[in-house]
Amino acid sequence: MAELTIDAVVFDVLGTLVDEPAGLRAGIRALTPSASPSAPPSAPLSASPSPSPSLDDSGTERLLLLWQRHIEREQGRIVDGDRPYLPSDALDREAAEIVARAAGAEDPAAGADPDAVASLARAARRLPPWPDTVAGLARLAERFPMIGLSNASRTALLELNAHAGLRWHQALSAEDARTYKPDPEVYRLAVTVTGLPPERLLMVAAHAWDLRGAQALGLRTAYVARPVGDPPTSSDRFDLYAEDLADLADQLGVS
Repeated sequence: MAELTIDAVVFDVLGTLVDEPAGLRAGIRALTPSASPSAPPSAPLSASPSPSPSLDDSGTERLLLLWQRHIEREQGRIVDGDRPYLPSDALDREAAEIVARAAGAEDPAAGADPDAVASLARAARRLPPWPDTVAGLARLAERFPMIGLSNASRTALLELNAHAGLRWHQALSAEDARTYKPDPEVYRLAVTVTGLPPERLLMVAAHAWDLRGAQALGLRTAYVARPVGDPPTSSDRFDLYAEDLADLADQLGVS
C-alpha cells in the first residue's frame, strides 16, 4: 500500500457510525402491537394486507427488508436520472407507508395510531451509534478535521447527529448535490468544502459500494467492518481495512 498523506477524514454515517437496521427495527416494532407482514418482500406492494395476530422477529425482518429495498431502488433511480430528486425524508415516508401497509397498520382494525406512518418515518432519524463511534470520532478529531457525508437530508442528518451524539467539524448532506451516493457529485461536496485535492481526503465507510464511488473521484479509502455493512470483494483495493474505529485510528498513527 502506498503511503497515505491525509489532511481530512470523511465519514459515511448510515451503517458506518450508526446501526441503521436496529433503529428501523425499533420503529417497526412500535408501529402496531397487533400487525405482522402479510406477504414476503417479493410480493406486489399494492397487495392488500391481512394482519396476523403478532409481529414476530421474522415478520420484523421482512418489513425491514421491504424498507431497505425501497430506499435502495429509489435512490438508484434518482442517481440514474429515472426519477426527479427527492430528499431522504420523502423516501423514508414512502418506505414507511409501504411497511405500514404490509403490516396492516393502515387497517383500522389493527389499532394503529393515526400518526403511525409519520412516527415510523422518523425512526430513520433515531438510530443508535455503534459502541465505538463516539469515542472513535473524538480520538480521530484530535488530529484530523472530521466531515460527515451522508445520504440523509439536511434536517434528517441534524436530528440523526444529535440523537447519536455525533460531533463533526462539518456535516454534509447529499441533499446539497441533489443526488445520492455513489454519484460523484456527493463526494465532490467534501472536496469543495475542504479545498483539498481528493487524494488528501480519506473516505471511511462500512460499504464497499460507497468506497468505490469515492475512489472513482480520487479519494483515498478505508473500509471499517460492521455487522450490517457491504464487505469488499476480492477485486476491491482500498487503502486501509480496519476492524473498528480504534483500529483505524491506530493505523493512522493517532495516539
